[in-house]
Amino acid sequence: MNLLGSLFNSSIGKKFLMAATGLVLVGFATGHLIGNLQIFLPSEKINHYGHLLESLGSVLWLIRGFLLVCVAIHIWVAIQLTIENRVARPTAYAKDYTNRASLASQVMARTGLVVLAFLVYHLMHFTLRVQHPEWSEHTYRLTDGTMVRNVYAMVVQGFSSVGVSAFYIIAVGLLSYHLSHGFASMFQSLGLKNERWTSCLERVSTAYCWIYFLASAAIPLAVLGWLPGLSGFIQR
Repeated sequence: MNLLGSLFNSSIGKKFLMAATGLVLVGFATGHLIGNLQIFLPSEKINHYGHLLESLGSVLWLIRGFLLVCVAIHIWVAIQLTIENRVARPTAYAKDYTNRASLASQVMARTGLVVLAFLVYHLMHFTLRVQHPEWSEHTYRLTDGTMVRNVYAMVVQGFSSVGVSAFYIIAVGLLSYHLSHGFASMFQSLGLKNERWTSCLERVSTAYCWIYFLASAAIPLAVLGWLPGLSGFIQR
């Protein structure tokens, strides 16, 4: 109980929670992207992947619930740490020495709110299918004869809207920028960052964020036909 209390009440504990939940969410975001990139393979692949996830049943909802708890803790801790930092430094610096890294840290709260709004919309759009209940009726027959949900058609139809695709690209761009600071800070909070490999970690962080953004943006851009090299993989 004392350990749990220290995690939520001490500054070090909050930073550890921020890093731990961030690590979980980065892992989820990476796995989610890898799954989505199957849109560039024959439709059988992503439809089988979607069926595999849905076949988990209640376990899938437990995983989703765990991820939502991580999101809630991440946001709550971020708000608490922001308040503590402002209380500790009530007077602004006379000069602003903002560099690229500190700029990312300064807009973490704003980018985080946009990403949160996108997450809610994304869940309602593709998972709950609030705007398109007819997507629940679209089926696909796998090679073994199993009838499954046509995830491929759902993704293509969803990103056929320029507005939806634009919002998605902007959101993953802000998420990538959010991660550019959070990725390195996560290792620092976990005590895994030192002077000898800080620069290497920052390069890896930058490379990861760019790859994540470009790979994520490639999906809606290809669906819209704006990436000639990849658009040919999309079956409409």
